[in-house]
Amino acid sequence: MNHIDNLSINAIRVLSADAIQKAKSGHPGLPLGAAPIAYELWAHHMNHNPANPDWRNRDRFILSGGHGSMLLYSLLYLYRYGDMTLDDLKEFRRLDSKTPGHPEYRHTVGVEATTGPLGAGMGMAVGMAIAEKHLASVFNKEGYPVIDHYTYALGGDGCMMEGISSEAFSLAGTLGLSKLIILYDSNNISIEGSTDIAFTEDVQKRMESFGFQTLEVADGNDIDAVGKAIEEAKADTEHPSFITIHTEIGYGCPNKQGKASAHGEPLGEENVKEMKETLGWTSQEPFYVPDEVYAHYKELRDALAEKEEEWNKMYAEYCEKFPEMKELMEQYFECDCEAILKDNEEFWKRGEKPEATRAISGRILNTIKDSVPNLMGGSADLAPSNKTYLNDKGDFSADCPSGRNMHFGVRELAMGAIGNGMMLHGGLHSYVATFFVFSDYIKPMARLSSIMKVPMTYVYSHDSIGVGEDGPTHEPIEQLAMFRAMPNFHVFRPCDAVETEAAWYSALTSKETPTAIVLTRQNLAPMAGSSKDALKGGYILEDCEGTPDMILIATGSEVELAAGAKSVLEEKGKKVRLVSMPCVDIFEEQTDEYKERVLPKDVTKRVSVEALSTFGWDRYVGPEGKAIGMTTFGASGPYKTLFEFFGFTVDAIVEAAESL
Repeated sequence: MNHIDNLSINAIRVLSADAIQKAKSGHPGLPLGAAPIAYELWAHHMNHNPANPDWRNRDRFILSGGHGSMLLYSLLYLYRYGDMTLDDLKEFRRLDSKTPGHPEYRHTVGVEATTGPLGAGMGMAVGMAIAEKHLASVFNKEGYPVIDHYTYALGGDGCMMEGISSEAFSLAGTLGLSKLIILYDSNNISIEGSTDIAFTEDVQKRMESFGFQTLEVADGNDIDAVGKAIEEAKADTEHPSFITIHTEIGYGCPNKQGKASAHGEPLGEENVKEMKETLGWTSQEPFYVPDEVYAHYKELRDALAEKEEEWNKMYAEYCEKFPEMKELMEQYFECDCEAILKDNEEFWKRGEKPEATRAISGRILNTIKDSVPNLMGGSADLAPSNKTYLNDKGDFSADCPSGRNMHFGVRELAMGAIGNGMMLHGGLHSYVATFFVFSDYIKPMARLSSIMKVPMTYVYSHDSIGVGEDGPTHEPIEQLAMFRAMPNFHVFRPCDAVETEAAWYSALTSKETPTAIVLTRQNLAPMAGSSKDALKGGYILEDCEGTPDMILIATGSEVELAAGAKSVLEEKGKKVRLVSMPCVDIFEEQTDEYKERVLPKDVTKRVSVEALSTFGWDRYVGPEGKAIGMTTFGASGPYKTLFEFFGFTVDAIVEAAESL
């Protein structure tokens, strides 16, 4: 290793250690051990341009071990990403800083994904590699590889232990994602000590069984060996690659190197001092970096900018030669779904007969598949049940990357991460699907969608005890409340075709909020009063003359029951308003005036009806109202029998209303 490379690597280590020490919080072990890996990759193998962080054909880098965030922040500072300054490093882990505890997408320029939960970054990297492979099949022409880049993910033992990585890697191998390269920082240390206490498998053999090319570097400080392995990975055009790189956690700090204590706590002032002496650093001044290091990183930046300039020239020729592809490219990367769908009569179609909302949703997908060509997704082995298959659009596979239907297999957690990665890459609007009860498996990745402000669509069918015969294990009860509790997340439970269309319209036009569309297995009758007002989350479906005596509020399949109860109550002389509330989250975003118009405060007799948990409905029914819902996990039987058994009937709603 030459002098300037060694100095540049140690600059990453020193900046990381100083920032963590100043914050008195953080994880120095990974940055100290993995600095040579990151330096070699960013300096000599990865195409990226700090002057244009959003370059479409850049290589993607995901720090899956997000606790080692100072490694990434040091790189972003030295490469001058955005307006990252030395003061930003000094504000590590402080409120409103650009350097939060874990990397956050949309918050810090150059961060490709929010990584905190271990393994999630690996799943998102797989999604990015899928996006690259699909978009390349759509846009590349002979001599014009306009979409042609790699996805790199760096993670450690924890990422390998989490089940999500195995789920994602299994699919990556099946799909032959040859431009996915995983860098495994293998130091055999976890928070509790040696990984041998809980993790003794042969990871290389596991990855080989998944269909990866496996490579190994004995010494993570040997950047020539690291570089050779990366180039070997690139040379394999049939398999994704997995490079195990053996490192020492906390490298360079004599009292911490190779120990669990290096993982998640500052080194301590004396240890930082000793580290700098051990590394041969020329100053004990915190955050000091020699001028020759800054000059070297500037040379690297200039060379990287030339890479994009070469691509820009090729792309200009491409656009001139294939103007229709230029137009299509913009449609993919800057799709205006609002313009496409707003006045689309074929999209906004009122139902004519009782139909399950899952079937309606499937019809919608196949109505818009051509007008929204970048719509791509699939299900966790449930597409026939979820109705999420795009007819005649092919299945994405190793041999057919142009296919738009994803077969995720029974891997809900990885599916969520992969969907996020596909959208983070840019150019695609992804959707993922499963039974609603199995949203428990996918929820952590939906949470990341919300945090990252990635407007992915989650399609959940079999939405309540209406699942019926499969019984409590398959009947969602508390899941709707769980997703409603999540900030920046919209949950639609539509009652008919119009509301299902509103749900999809809202999902596809959302800029920063993910959406769950929760759908029935059983048929629902079209509601005469349903309208585009569903886009406001809650609205008056059927009203009465003057001020109502009482208000019935319902969602999904229970709207029809509430409408029946309204008719009975009116026959008894009551004035009743029926409010459909397909999306509580969006209703809460409306003005106070609108909410008061729909649910006037002086009408205190209210009944909510939803065949799921009643949690949260007290906000709308108030202390004088009643919430009809589930307090158990359901039972096995035909759905009509279950609805009657658990009190979801017209008579039960009438009785509750009359008791107020």
